[in-house]
Amino acid sequence: MSAILTARPSSPWLAVGLTLAGLVIGVLLLHHQTAADMVDIWSRSDTFAHCFLVPPISAWLLWRQRAEIASQSPAPAPWMLLPVAVAGLLWLFGELASADVVSQFALVLLLVLMVPAVAGIRAARTMMFPLGFLFFVVPIGDFMLPWLMAATADFTVFALRLTGIPVFREGQQFIIPSGAWSVVEACSGVRYLIASLMVGTLFAYLNYRSLRRRWIFAVVSLVVPIVANWLRAYFIVLLGHYSGNTIAVGADHLIYGWVFFGIVIMIMFVIGARWAQPDAPPGTAPLARSPQAVEPLRMRWVMPLATAAVLALPVLALQGLVAHEHRTLPQLAEPAWPAGLGVASNTGLDWTPAFENPPAQLSRHYAADGQQIGLYVGYYRQQDIGSKLVSSNNMLVPSDDKDWAQVDAGARRVVLASGLDLEWKTARLRRPVGSSDSTSIVVWQVYWVNGRYTTSDTQAKVYGALYRLLGRGDDGAVVIVYAADDGSGSADARLERFVRDGLDAVDAQLRKTRDAN
Repeated sequence: MSAILTARPSSPWLAVGLTLAGLVIGVLLLHHQTAADMVDIWSRSDTFAHCFLVPPISAWLLWRQRAEIASQSPAPAPWMLLPVAVAGLLWLFGELASADVVSQFALVLLLVLMVPAVAGIRAARTMMFPLGFLFFVVPIGDFMLPWLMAATADFTVFALRLTGIPVFREGQQFIIPSGAWSVVEACSGVRYLIASLMVGTLFAYLNYRSLRRRWIFAVVSLVVPIVANWLRAYFIVLLGHYSGNTIAVGADHLIYGWVFFGIVIMIMFVIGARWAQPDAPPGTAPLARSPQAVEPLRMRWVMPLATAAVLALPVLALQGLVAHEHRTLPQLAEPAWPAGLGVASNTGLDWTPAFENPPAQLSRHYAADGQQIGLYVGYYRQQDIGSKLVSSNNMLVPSDDKDWAQVDAGARRVVLASGLDLEWKTARLRRPVGSSDSTSIVVWQVYWVNGRYTTSDTQAKVYGALYRLLGRGDDGAVVIVYAADDGSGSADARLERFVRDGLDAVDAQLRKTRDAN
């Protein structure tokens, strides 16, 4: 498209460029909410702040190749309407499932696929990297947080013990003689990883002509920040330990982390530059113009109109589905419990799961056989980026919680009174390491999606999308039960009796809430 600025008025790129510009504007208007949500994430998350740089870098890369692009003869590729339609359906699925990253990826894919559809495969191949670079605007990577945090904690504890420092670890928290430490989201290194991969990929493209060297450096830029973050965490704990916790603690250890990361990346680029294969200077070799494709005049109009129609269909389909869904806020009432269960007037279970903005919720404590059981139900409807059932922001305990920490996870199956064989995700929570309070809690969790149960985030998303396609709305809920743990295993037994005898009452109330207008 940048070739427009240097093309003669008679150049076919003038019409193609104007067509693509119009389609880009149209796509962004049609999917304005998806684009706005993406920009909102960039602006409020340090992890994805670099995404603001991606569009101008991609534009500069296209401008850099303007002569090569102008040497191509653009010609529409009608069969590319099929991939465009598939990308539109992918966007629709992401919207129906409230899977924002899927919708955002599909939006970028639509923008990229329009180029070969309108300009042709040969021309699009010339722009392959600048177009592919646009995918770095998608704010993806939060799904790696649990693994990165666990790996960082594993390495730090291993290195400390190798150094001769005794360590007691529980979950992502550990104690050494000089104090207690915790691996939280900021320590995971995900922001280093994503930034390094983006910059490393760009460096490889600009400095190497060999595809093999480019891939090797891209992989290196992926591995180096992970290992560097492990070393960063280890050195920060060492600095805190040997300084009596006077340096590398609090906010300053984040500053030390960025300084260390910057030095490591600088070394990586210096070493990578030793094998650089810069492009030949412009003008050293003439560019051969590709043969002029025979393009019927009508295709200059038919193809853009057909592309616009394919782009609009998923948006119109979503609007039609949403128009028939419940728009009222849900109201959760007390379930009709079987005999033997009563609301507890006093409880020591002062914990609530961290689920964001459910339109309706129920939080109760019950007395059963002289023991107390906690129940939490978070009910979701009209799900969006700030309020949805399955989200990386929804968790039992945030990693920076000062009152509770998750130290174990597992699964358990229970056959209900109705005969349903139901699997639950389980976890054990306790007070932070070093606390004088040794209270711990056993927690069971399951998703309810329009009457169907699952413990899988992915399945919950898929079920939600399918039910919306069937016109049954996006109602879903998380059901969590918990009990104090004395270490004897009695908490699991109490929870099993509670869900076996009482979950059918919860299910009936959830269905009643779903069916209410």
